[in-house]
Amino acid sequence: MNDKELTQLLTEAKNIAVVGLSSKPARASFGVARFLQRQGYRVIPVNPAETEVLGERAYARIADVPDAIDIVDVFRRSEAVPDVLEDALSKKPLCFWMQEGVIHHAAASKAKEAGIFVVMDQCILQEHRARFR
Repeated sequence: MNDKELTQLLTEAKNIAVVGLSSKPARASFGVARFLQRQGYRVIPVNPAETEVLGERAYARIADVPDAIDIVDVFRRSEAVPDVLEDALSKKPLCFWMQEGVIHHAAASKAKEAGIFVVMDQCILQEHRARFR
């Protein structure tokens, strides 16, 4: 995505599924999700080990989420990304976002082929702050 497309995505997106979101405040996923909530996004936790995070019901899989998802934000190890993408394809998100340190080129290519924007190895919080602060 170019800078203009990324800014437009962050402006128009409403629902962000955070895969790997932990209820532990010390975890990066928790801090990023809390920031996103405070910016007005609906954060949807996707983690089979959680029942609720930040006041939102948690789901075991992306496919279990009953609502539309604009961005799938991945806080999982790189080797887990292909399975996360397979799960996400059923929801047809606008963007598949791999957090800083999460890199999987084959999954990125597959997402792009499916018409999904891809952001890889970047922090959504940092990208949001760079555009809107």
